[in-house]
Amino acid sequence: MDTLLGIDYPTWWFLIVGGLFSGYAILDGFDFGAGAWHMFFRKNTSRETALKAIDPTWHCNEVWLVIGGGTLFAGFPVFYGTLFSAMYTPFILFLLFIIFRGISIKFRNMEDMLWWRRMWDWSYSISSIMLAFLLGVVLGNILNGMPLDNNYEYVGRGFFDFLNPFSILVGVTSLALFMMHGAIYLLLKTEGKLYDRIQGFLRKGMAFFIISYIVTTAYGLIYLDHLLVVFEENKVLFIVALLVFLSIANVPRLASKKQYGWAFIFTSITIALLLVVVAFELYPRLLLSNPEIQNSITIYNAAASIKTLKIMMGFVAVGGPLVLLYSYFVYRTFWGKVKLDQQGY
Repeated sequence: MDTLLGIDYPTWWFLIVGGLFSGYAILDGFDFGAGAWHMFFRKNTSRETALKAIDPTWHCNEVWLVIGGGTLFAGFPVFYGTLFSAMYTPFILFLLFIIFRGISIKFRNMEDMLWWRRMWDWSYSISSIMLAFLLGVVLGNILNGMPLDNNYEYVGRGFFDFLNPFSILVGVTSLALFMMHGAIYLLLKTEGKLYDRIQGFLRKGMAFFIISYIVTTAYGLIYLDHLLVVFEENKVLFIVALLVFLSIANVPRLASKKQYGWAFIFTSITIALLLVVVAFELYPRLLLSNPEIQNSITIYNAAASIKTLKIMMGFVAVGGPLVLLYSYFVYRTFWGKVKLDQQGY
């Protein structure tokens, strides 16, 4: 098989797709987290400030989702088709909630009526919560495995098959992680009484995440022993698990010192490291077939042709730096605290 720098092209594409979705989880994750806290703000001015903190950048964050989905389809069309067929319901719900989140942000301040703003406030907050939860549910099902036949087609029966105990736990943990991440982001963008109130939210968010993470990890260790195989065979990989622990532990330590910039960096690192753990647990599989493990979809039986992957690598080499530059430009432009008495930052 052709290689680049000693690594085969399907593995390169696995890393690229993982990197893009990690970037999306980090960037849109704090948007979802900020939205999840939205209805905890009592005053209209607080809600407007919180919305203004994410309004200039949420479009930019969703660029990563679009590009990630495109690269997944281009690199692993078999996996893309099977996953979207198997997870049709959560993906349709995800699409609906992402639409409602966008229109809620834009429509909220178009009218001054209290009922109008309350309606879109609830729409925005519920959509943010459900988006974070559904991302975790999809990830949980990928790790837990789904019934596939020898043609890599989903053969599940139930409409709510995707709501198994492990996927629900991963969904709750994802929501908790994003709420912690989002609270820290809001602390970087606010000041005054709202800033003080969000500090209380952050303490609750950290407790929520740590508890849900412990419960989910314990459940996985007890009931999903296939996820431990790679770590048992490669003891050195336990270093990654240690780094996850250290990264999580750093967040409350830094928050207690009000070093929220560094705390935000470590919540971002935590998200990235958790997805690295997922990558190790899956590789070279993309989707585990449960119980017929021989029907699992891997990076090799799901990949497009080597020629296609080579061509797409060229697009990545050009487009990747452009996306990074675009994201940097947007965040650099809207850097700083939010002030409602100004049109801009």
